Amino acid sequence: MAAIGKSGVVGIVGAGTMGAGIAQLAAAAGHPVLLYDAWDGAAEKGRARIAKGLEGLVKRGRMTEAESAAIMARIAVVTNPEAFAGAALAIEAVVEDLEVKRKLFAQLEAVMGDDAILATNTSSISVTAIARDLRRPGRFAGMHFFNPAPVMKLVEVISGVATDAAVAATVFATAEAWGKVAVHAKSTPGFIVNRVARAYYAEALRLYEERVADPATLDALMTEGAGFRMGPFALMDLIGHDVNYAVSQSVFSAYYQEPRFRPSVVQLELVNAGRLGRKSGRGFFDYAEGAAQPVAVTETVETGAVPLEGAAADRVCDLPAVRIHPTDGRTARMLARDFARPVIVTDLTAGLGIATRVGFAASPDVPDRVVAEFVAAMGAQGLSATRLPDWPGLVAMRTLAMLANEGFEAVMQGVADETAVDAAMVNGVNYPRGPMGWARAIGLGRVLAVLDSLQALTGDPRYRASLALRLAVGG
Repeated sequence: MAAIGKSGVVGIVGAGTMGAGIAQLAAAAGHPVLLYDAWDGAAEKGRARIAKGLEGLVKRGRMTEAESAAIMARIAVVTNPEAFAGAALAIEAVVEDLEVKRKLFAQLEAVMGDDAILATNTSSISVTAIARDLRRPGRFAGMHFFNPAPVMKLVEVISGVATDAAVAATVFATAEAWGKVAVHAKSTPGFIVNRVARAYYAEALRLYEERVADPATLDALMTEGAGFRMGPFALMDLIGHDVNYAVSQSVFSAYYQEPRFRPSVVQLELVNAGRLGRKSGRGFFDYAEGAAQPVAVTETVETGAVPLEGAAADRVCDLPAVRIHPTDGRTARMLARDFARPVIVTDLTAGLGIATRVGFAASPDVPDRVVAEFVAAMGAQGLSATRLPDWPGLVAMRTLAMLANEGFEAVMQGVADETAVDAAMVNGVNYPRGPMGWARAIGLGRVLAVLDSLQALTGDPRYRASLALRLAVGG
């Protein structure tokens, strides 16, 4: 299916940060753009914000003045929805309120041509529900951009129950023509990204609740170890705990209290305390000027410690003094019993040359001298070492297992295919690798073993493995 041609007018309703960003994107792709906002003066302010942003790009040499002027010339402010009569596509980016959106699209449908496409940028409301009262709900789809829209690569193209396949295909092709990575998804709570990403926050919060490590250390294991751009605690502080907690509650409720989406009391207490993160000056971390910044717990390399010969973080090493074993969900104590020898368990990393930190745990019978030699060996390979409690799945591996598990569950339920899930997580939230592809690379059997160990040891149904994952393993 072809994209909407460049001569096709694109109407944007809502001139806030997201709406203005989408307007800029459409204009940069060559479309005439109409920008409307119900609040007096908001559309003019939105257009001015676009101009200021483009001016900054020109100053940094990322755009010419002529290119900036051409984009701005294509963006016109209009004062009512009736101006969208000749538009080929209308995209809504207004407040997340179902009735407000329904009323707006009823107005747009009344004035726009029968061939025009109506799209919502909602991140949380059912596309099916928004389209319910339209005369022709088949021409309605979700077009979920990520903030900031001109920069973030992903667009989730959401089909509701009534969305025509040809309409979804046109929206998909149009997003790609605008330079985006588009993925198809079914209208379900959280779509792809906001559903799968819950595990990134939920496991970090759970690990903190279990006192496995402090927020700074957990963040370091995910960024320096697993290669994520931002640790979960710093990211929650950036998003705002009121927003992040509300999304978690919404998804939890929408899935009828599914344990995998269970919100955290720790995060609720931050909200209750008004510690919302960066915007309030304090969340898990203190953002006041001059405030001391916490650092990750790191084992020191003892003077005179000889690096343990043959030690590696990413493979089984059966050495004379100790067995080094990448985590498969069993604790070091369990592995020591199974192998009848001392064991050091290592956490998942992004790989040598990328990772700069590795988490590990040791069985009680590993001598302090051997631990020191292991830490020295990691240091010689460019890895800081963080000693963790002897916990199932450790940190990064446990988190990846839950991310991949949610991906498999979403695929099984027809929300999206595996390629779309991985593309969404890489391009929507900057994950270093698609969680499902990463899980396949390290071995689905290992991922399943981690989940089974977590469920067996905790008794928590949040760790039950997706049937799709279990079948993919072959059991």
